[in-house]
Amino acid sequence: MTPSQPPRGVPFESWVDKQIRDAQGRGEFDRLPGAGAPLPADVDSTYDELWWVKRKLAREGLAVLPPALALRKEAEDALEAAYAAPSERIARKIIEDVNVRIKDMMFKPPPGPPLGKKPYDVEQVVREWRQRRAAARGDGGVAGSAV
Repeated sequence: MTPSQPPRGVPFESWVDKQIRDAQGRGEFDRLPGAGAPLPADVDSTYDELWWVKRKLAREGLAVLPPALALRKEAEDALEAAYAAPSERIARKIIEDVNVRIKDMMFKPPPGPPLGKKPYDVEQVVREWRQRRAAARGDGGVAGSAV
C-alpha cells in the first residue's frame, strides 16, 4: 500500500506524479469503466445544480419551453402544415385552430417572453396555399380544392 504522505524533502506534486506512473506500470488503470471513451461534452461547463434534470430531459428527448415560445413554434409549424395541406378546407382549419390559441395567449399573457405573433390572415394563407399548389403542378393558374 502506498503511504498517504510524501517522504520528507520530496515535493508533493512530483510524489503524486510518481504514484500515478507506478500505478500505470502495474496496469491499475487498464480496465476501468469508460476507458477510451470521450469525456462528456459538459465537463468544461460551470457547475449547474439542475444538471441531472437537464440530462434526464435530454435522455428522454423532452424539451420544456415557456408557453409563449412553445406556441410560437406551434404557430410556425401550423403555417407549414397549412401550406402542405391536401385541401383548402384542411388548410383553413389548421390556421383557424392555431389562431384561436394565438388570440387566447394575446389576451391573457403567460409568464415568460412575449409571444411576438399575431393571428394569421386565413385568406392570405389560403391564397398562398393556392399559389404554391399551382406552382407545384406547374400550371401557373389558380387551382385548388375547397373540399
